[in-house]
Amino acid sequence: MTATVYQTDKRSGITYAYESVSYWDREKQQSRSKRKLIGRVNAETKEIIPTDGRGRRKKTEGYTPEKGKIAPEKGVSRYFYGATYLLDSIGEKLGITQDLKESLPEIYQQILSMAYYLILEDNSPLYRFEKWSLLHHHPYGQNISSQRSSEVFAAITEDAKHNFFRLQGTRRVEKEYWAYDTTSISSYSECLRQMQYGKNKEGDSLAQLNLALVFGEQSNLPFYYRKLAGNIPDSKTLKPLLAALDVLGFSKVKLVMDKGFYSESNINELLRAHLKFLIAVPMSLTFVKKELEPLHDTFRTFETYTEKYDLYCRTVQTEWRYTQSRPYKKDTLSSSKRIYIHYYYNIDRAAEDEKRFDRKLVALRQELLSGKRVPEHDSLYKKYFQVKTTPKRGVVVTVIDEEIRKAKRYYGFFALMTNETMDAITAIELYRNKDVVEKAFGNLKERLNFRRTLVSSEQSLDGKLFVEFIALIYLSYIKKKMQDTGLFKRYSLPTLLDQLDIIECFLYPGKALQVAELLEKQKAIFAALDIPPPSL
Repeated sequence: MTATVYQTDKRSGITYAYESVSYWDREKQQSRSKRKLIGRVNAETKEIIPTDGRGRRKKTEGYTPEKGKIAPEKGVSRYFYGATYLLDSIGEKLGITQDLKESLPEIYQQILSMAYYLILEDNSPLYRFEKWSLLHHHPYGQNISSQRSSEVFAAITEDAKHNFFRLQGTRRVEKEYWAYDTTSISSYSECLRQMQYGKNKEGDSLAQLNLALVFGEQSNLPFYYRKLAGNIPDSKTLKPLLAALDVLGFSKVKLVMDKGFYSESNINELLRAHLKFLIAVPMSLTFVKKELEPLHDTFRTFETYTEKYDLYCRTVQTEWRYTQSRPYKKDTLSSSKRIYIHYYYNIDRAAEDEKRFDRKLVALRQELLSGKRVPEHDSLYKKYFQVKTTPKRGVVVTVIDEEIRKAKRYYGFFALMTNETMDAITAIELYRNKDVVEKAFGNLKERLNFRRTLVSSEQSLDGKLFVEFIALIYLSYIKKKMQDTGLFKRYSLPTLLDQLDIIECFLYPGKALQVAELLEKQKAIFAALDIPPPSL
């Protein structure tokens, strides 16, 4: 038997309506009932206003990014609109809104609103969302409390993230190189499994996790990320990345990486998968020095100088000894693969390296003369100095010139290796474009307040990281357009967003959203960002 029961809260004076279902309890041999909150009762009309089950008014008509409308229950509403309109439009242009809606249909609006907040409220924690929400027109259209944000984070599943990566990946430029790099994110929490002590790239003494990010070099947009334990070195992350990209349907990619990802096994893995790559290689490698030797003394000529990068450059075609272990056949395949090594020489870098080395030698010699040896420097003492003790002169320290010449021989040089035919200038341009990843890490840590995470659960960390990644896509688009159109000459990112944020909108009962006046400079910003201004 079902009935509606009314109960008034003595503290607030609000009357709530409950659905009461009667049933027979066989164990206790008596009639019992279950209640479910269905709404609060309007004191004047006695109408039951539906709630979400926790005493809060249920959202029956909300924001839809496609239509850009809010239907207020009563009265006129006024919001800041320009910056959130910009983000709405970017989301539609890049397919972010559509792909999120398909991947996370129940919470995509909350994710978008939190991402908007992180972008527009520079370096502000999520617990201050309510104030921003009251003033801005945004996808979810209402407050997201700290508890609710945690629930949203927990609802972001691995399947949903995988689907979003797949959908976004199909929108990227197929033939572009993808820059791959990692960074460390510190935490005060000791409860997270992947928080480990490792080589922190910022010198932070806290436990950390590592974040690996893949970025399109032409689009300048992030495509994929992975969360790693903080003690995993970069060189160990490449093979799992290739496996993940293969599962996503992107088996034929081009990667550009720094020398932290170099290892013989990684190069073999890339060649085995028939992938194109461009990677910085250490000058200390024997085969790298061997290929440079015939060119070393004549490297700096007018013909090899490039004014654009202030470098001397040469390219060598050589062979890589490829090996592939086959455990199932208990043998190893070997063959030669064609590769190219691009060498570069920077005079200023060579001078700085030599000056730094000489200063180090002076300090080492002083340690020997004073008798204050440092145990960690013993190998350097033996390599670069001869030490004698005589009755008259005492301790005599002389340098070993041959070893010093060897050490300085490759100062100023660096090298890039690739299996794709290209000249040295194209290679250095591709490699230097890799800094889009480093800039993205800066955006995450500074603008999006993710230098140190305060979350204490794995689910919250995973969910928040995904929301931060969504925000990063928007930021990357805006910064790329600002750079391409020269907007950085007139605005910083915060001042540009502030210029748009002050544009207002009005919502009248039963009518479409109306936009307030736009200034010419605001219209010019929208045009530069390749977004049509909101219609009045």
